[in-house]
Amino acid sequence: MNENIVSFVYLIAGVLFTLGIKGLTKPKTAVRGNMLSALGMLIAVVVTLVNMNTIDYTFIVAGFAVGSIIGSIMALRIQMTSMPQMVALLNGFGGGASLTIALAEYYTKLGVTPASFAELLNPVVVDGSAFGAGPEGTVALVAIGLTVLIGALTLTGSLVAFAKLQELMKNSYGLPGGPVGNALFLTVALVAVALVVVEPGNVAAMVAVVALALLLGLFLVMPIGGADMPVVIALLNSYSGIAAALAGFILGNTVLIIAGSLVGTSGLILTRIMCVAMNRSLANVLFGKMAAGGESIDADEVYAGKVTSAQPDEVAMLLETAQRVVIVPGYGMAMAQAQHAVRELADAMEAKGVEVEYGIHPVAGRMPGHMNVLLAEAEVPYDNLVEMDRINPTFEDTDVVIVIGANDVTNPMARDVEGSPIYGMPILNVDKAKTVVVIKRSLSPGFAGLPNPLFAMDHTLMVYGDGKKAVVEMTTALNQA
Repeated sequence: MNENIVSFVYLIAGVLFTLGIKGLTKPKTAVRGNMLSALGMLIAVVVTLVNMNTIDYTFIVAGFAVGSIIGSIMALRIQMTSMPQMVALLNGFGGGASLTIALAEYYTKLGVTPASFAELLNPVVVDGSAFGAGPEGTVALVAIGLTVLIGALTLTGSLVAFAKLQELMKNSYGLPGGPVGNALFLTVALVAVALVVVEPGNVAAMVAVVALALLLGLFLVMPIGGADMPVVIALLNSYSGIAAALAGFILGNTVLIIAGSLVGTSGLILTRIMCVAMNRSLANVLFGKMAAGGESIDADEVYAGKVTSAQPDEVAMLLETAQRVVIVPGYGMAMAQAQHAVRELADAMEAKGVEVEYGIHPVAGRMPGHMNVLLAEAEVPYDNLVEMDRINPTFEDTDVVIVIGANDVTNPMARDVEGSPIYGMPILNVDKAKTVVVIKRSLSPGFAGLPNPLFAMDHTLMVYGDGKKAVVEMTTALNQA
């Protein structure tokens, strides 16, 4: 195929990627944006394969078939509550793909064709002249080394993030010295990359890069507390994009560079937004220092004899006389799949003249935008979703706040208790409202593992039970009032 035609098609694919990301910024255009991005990638893949005349399609077709089956099953069976874990895994797969591309290119250039996995780790020095001695050879080696480093780091870091989100990993481990230890570890890995660049045939240095990067991914993410996982997911997403862009340089594929760069930069922007929302430093995220588990706090001291419970019909009586109500959703709403019931409750209140808005914390749930996606699925008007900075000043004038499944993002300890693992994280100041209704199965802690003093305040009513059932009962009682 003519190279000019290929370049033009790649340009079209790049435009589709950009339009797709632009569409994802708003719920109304998100589906269209997703389809545009997918179309762009389909065009890019087809043109790339057609342009490679000497390729054997056997393994490609087999990989396409197996990947399509696995991907379809995962997409059809995954619940919205497990979407953060899914995103973490996909980030890891992206990093792993870039890692294998870089290693394959490296060993192919060296003319090494190992018959077994063990031979890949054979620490020998072979002829590396195939990379050339000029600037092009140096750039290729730098791209390979950095792709291996970032791809391997993303792979293990994403697997740890998945394990934490799935609650398979409860304890936190890390290198001595925290960020300093991670920085030293990264420095050693970069030295190993430099050795590969200086002496391309030094297979032992490449093996060291792989091993160090895999370990660094573990040590960066393992110490991070569960409440900070949304930031970690955004950062790992950026890493996977950067690794893909570097893989594009290795393969000389323009569209891979474009796609990876878009993912990498948008991921960094999102990480920055998340850092601001959680009062975290980007440097701390990069080197794995965020809110760790901290010392345990006795829940009995916080709650003892101070919690007031209520029934859904009692809450309905409050809602009937309220003028303004703010609904604050959290991960518990996702677990209960109560988003449609919440919208119906809001409709019932609005039918009685109540002003209803939704207070959205940027990191509510377990990934950025989790609550926005759920409420958009329930066809809640996007204009009713109010960001934290705009909703917080209004709580003092709010008659009732309904907190459904949100915990850490409403915990006053983040504002008032220095030394708390979440201290300094901006929260929704729901405790400033006249009455707070919390719908929750129990007094169990949130993902940060901390009790919530909000639940024990005098103006807070706890409605225990399944979130969806409780909201439906409130709606029924309100309609019958």
